[in-house]
Amino acid sequence: MASRVSTCFGVFAFALSLFSIVAVSVAEAEGETESSKGEYVLTLDHSNFSDTVSKHKFIVVEFYAPWCGHCKNLAPEYEKAASILSSHDPPIILAKVDANEEPNKELASKHEIRGFPTLKIFRSGGNSVQDYNGPREAEGIVTYLKKQAGPASAEIKSVEDVGSLIDEKKIFIVGIFPKFSGEEFENFTFLAEKLRANYDFGHTLDAKLLPQGESSVKGPVVRLLKPFDELFVDSQDFQVHALEKFVEDASVPVVTIFNNDPSNHPFVMKFFNSPDAKAMLFLNFSSELSDAFKSNYHDVASLYKGKGISFLLGDLDASKGAFQYFGLKEDQVPLVIIQKDDTKKYLKTNLEPDHLAPWLKEYMDGNLKAFVKSEPIPEVNNEPVKVVVGDSLGDIVFNSGKNVLLEFYAPWCGHCKKLAPILDEVAVSFENDADVTIAKLDATANDIVDDAFEVRGYPTLYFRSASGNVLQYEGGRTKEDIIEFIQKNRDKSGQTESVQPESAKDEL
Repeated sequence: MASRVSTCFGVFAFALSLFSIVAVSVAEAEGETESSKGEYVLTLDHSNFSDTVSKHKFIVVEFYAPWCGHCKNLAPEYEKAASILSSHDPPIILAKVDANEEPNKELASKHEIRGFPTLKIFRSGGNSVQDYNGPREAEGIVTYLKKQAGPASAEIKSVEDVGSLIDEKKIFIVGIFPKFSGEEFENFTFLAEKLRANYDFGHTLDAKLLPQGESSVKGPVVRLLKPFDELFVDSQDFQVHALEKFVEDASVPVVTIFNNDPSNHPFVMKFFNSPDAKAMLFLNFSSELSDAFKSNYHDVASLYKGKGISFLLGDLDASKGAFQYFGLKEDQVPLVIIQKDDTKKYLKTNLEPDHLAPWLKEYMDGNLKAFVKSEPIPEVNNEPVKVVVGDSLGDIVFNSGKNVLLEFYAPWCGHCKKLAPILDEVAVSFENDADVTIAKLDATANDIVDDAFEVRGYPTLYFRSASGNVLQYEGGRTKEDIIEFIQKNRDKSGQTESVQPESAKDEL
């Protein structure tokens, strides 16, 4: 399958959109000339990207698409942050690349850009590349990047340092050492540099300054402070691989909480980043049985921790987007859903607290039947864009012998709503062409059980030729762009020339 750049999604935006959390050019820097418009964000492309990045010890690059709504929202915040950071000592440079432009797509693929906007931090002339995992508003961008541009680990010498560095709502990793030298300290510093985009690090000679844990320890010890479960955990294994595994394992809650507290959002995103199967229990946190559910669920999660499944507990009030995404109804709560391998789902609705343990055991033992949802097959399907449901996917797309452009959409997706009239126009253009079908599938109301399609964002478009060649459409969003793509990739079904759609005839 071709690599994909999902539309305004990726894992980060997927988690945000799933739970409806979501509520930019030339600059003067190291030889570049400020534009007449006073823009501070550098504009890069395939011709100057490598040369520009190689000149900077620290530069942030946004990969964006002009049609992406999230990119448009970020643009003024990114520009404002670039303006502020241009006065930093030394200046912190922000840049952008139009990853939707054809010559730049190879550049985006090289850097594994899978959603828009994606921001990357390039260090040491591009020798080190890290994901940007910080805020998306100007003040937060500035604070995050100032920290990223500084030392990977800050020394803690006083109570005042603790107050300024350690946030009790975030994970903080601190190395306790008898001296700042030796293999253990070097390995800790290496780890801090490697993981600095994801975690905050500090080091100290005095454990008594720390808010949690044994205060008499002299080290070397790595202590991970966290706002959940046991609040802190120590490790004395300073092999780099062991240190990294310790941090990754200890930074995941037994049960990830999703509610309206934004401090939980990083853990929600980490939950969705996990390759594990994902168990999600949704209930009303203010209900009488809430405490019983939370206790039972935590017990089950503790039992299966490290066995290929992660657990999330979502408050109904904060989880409207999840219900849209999975096609669930509020009157089904309390409910638990397990998603595995993007295609297999297992659902239990109208739960009682004591249902959790036996049902999850059935899943772990492989005794549950996957839940597959499909809307009814339409009795009338005579609109230009044909409606596909889960149960008709094979008949319309795979067994029709036609060239099919299929859109996977969500009813609540703004980008899908903008694309809808354009697809209607494309479909009308091919009305007299018996070999071409334009179709759409509501991916929130129908499961996609065929692994030929990878859908991580909306809208996602795939083209299946009559001979069975499957391609993802990643081109422009105009009628002309889509028609050109279909004409280029279709099978002609024995014709010497393809039937020209009306719009194409008008242009000849």
